[in-house]
Amino acid sequence: MKDKKEFYTLLAELDGQPYSEYQQLVGDFDFSRYVIKCGGINFESDELVSPVFSIRVPQTIAETPEYLFDSPVRRTAMEDLLLRRMASCIDRIANYDQNGVARRHIKVATPNQKILPRNALLLTKEYIEVRIELTLPVQTMIVDGVPIASIDGAMAQQIFYEDLPEIISNSLLYCNIDIAEADEHVNNMEDADRLRQHLGASGQVAFIASGALVSREAGLDIPDYTRLSPVEVDEEIVEEVEVPHTGAVKGMGIPNGLTLILGESNSGRVDLMDAIAQGIYNHIPGDGREHVVTVADAVSIRSEVGRSIQQVDISAFASELTDGGNPSSYSTKGAGSFTSQAASTVEALEAGARVLLYDEHSSSSTFLSSDTRVSSLLGKSSRNTLAARARQMVDELGISMVVAGSSLIAEFIPIADKILKVENFCVSDITEEAKALDIVPSTPVNDSVNLSSMLSRSRWVMPSSIDPSIGREDLVIDADSAEYLQFGRSLVDLDAIRQIADADQARAIGFVLYYAKLRYMDEGYPMREILDLVDRDLSNEGLNALIRDIRGDLARPRRYEVAAALNRLPAFRVSHVTE
Repeated sequence: MKDKKEFYTLLAELDGQPYSEYQQLVGDFDFSRYVIKCGGINFESDELVSPVFSIRVPQTIAETPEYLFDSPVRRTAMEDLLLRRMASCIDRIANYDQNGVARRHIKVATPNQKILPRNALLLTKEYIEVRIELTLPVQTMIVDGVPIASIDGAMAQQIFYEDLPEIISNSLLYCNIDIAEADEHVNNMEDADRLRQHLGASGQVAFIASGALVSREAGLDIPDYTRLSPVEVDEEIVEEVEVPHTGAVKGMGIPNGLTLILGESNSGRVDLMDAIAQGIYNHIPGDGREHVVTVADAVSIRSEVGRSIQQVDISAFASELTDGGNPSSYSTKGAGSFTSQAASTVEALEAGARVLLYDEHSSSSTFLSSDTRVSSLLGKSSRNTLAARARQMVDELGISMVVAGSSLIAEFIPIADKILKVENFCVSDITEEAKALDIVPSTPVNDSVNLSSMLSRSRWVMPSSIDPSIGREDLVIDADSAEYLQFGRSLVDLDAIRQIADADQARAIGFVLYYAKLRYMDEGYPMREILDLVDRDLSNEGLNALIRDIRGDLARPRRYEVAAALNRLPAFRVSHVTE
């Protein structure tokens, strides 16, 4: 292993040479206080691809107290904090200098408001290892009137001997970290995890703390401080939950079963439902949703016109379809609003979801409910709305539902277990008042559908349809945002899957699909078992099990979003279905 003096000399020797000579940086280099490793440097179309370097700092130097990462929950939180600090330090040194030139050579995964397990940083008792993407500097020289790119050794020395030491020292060494900040970050995560444990023990699907700030800026995940509207919970439904660090947290629990939330879209209802959907993740201190938590197997279901569907049994919601498709094994390249939401419901249950979330703001009106007052005038329908099936689904499948709206959800009132009202971000229980309206419930068109047997059907994936290659490249997987995933020649539209946290998670979904194909699809496992096996592997081996090369841009996805992406992959095909 070369030391930092030899590395400095190497950079000086490389100055002015063709940038292909950067290959000499592959290897391990001892910088005394840490080790830098480069596993490989690649070129595409004769252009240098920014390589990933791993930096390992021994705990004898970092000195991170073990109490900050003595459990999986606390470890994830502390890794998240260190990664945020590193991203912040990188941003600070990227400021423009006196010559108007910005140094933007170093890149690291940048978490948003959610705290996720990532492969960008690993914290152990022995060391901290972080993975950074580094754009190696190139200078252009004019030779005989022709511009030629060559290595800028002086700038490389500045990056490795000025920028990196400053970043590492300020972000990873505990002596430079605010102790109160570290404690708050880790303790906040542990409190949220304890609240989530309380849900399982108390028979609830979500908890919303009084005073939670659930309003968001349009299209963003940060608090909308222009609409400071904290959630207020009526005293009659307030409960207290003890957590290790905050103590007693007051708020409202949403019970198992069928819960209906009434409120106009601008009353805070949509914001509240979004917070419940995002409560599957823990949030950073100051987000406003630190104590808004939801069980980990809750899935938000939206209407999605135009999505593809592959052999999904939606016969519980339709006995006939206008496009002539078979409801028991429905396939289409472009679903309508009703069929898309029906299929998404069945797919979520197939993946193992135990809680389904619906809001009329993002739902098909014909899927959500009908109007029982005029049903007899319309004649016999071939469709069953969610309102007609919801009670049966909750009772027979043992799942829970939260349905929210104002004008399309009256038929849920007679079958709901709990009815809440949201008005100006204030939540109250109006179950008795709503039940007194004596609304006629919807009844299923076909009572003979056995939901349990319907969901016992297994779809088997056709492995050849999961192809991430393009031409000579056998693996082309990437995501620039949470809305789209490039998987080989296919562009997967993820916009309706709003519980994907960020681009790193979307990218990881692509690698999960490829990993599942190599490990399990060729072995003939059905989709549900594949999800089980991948979950097991990620829990045991971590995200690095998915990849062959060193990279630090993945965040762990849930099985439900993996399944949702697979179901929306344009090339995806089901080989057969078994009972």
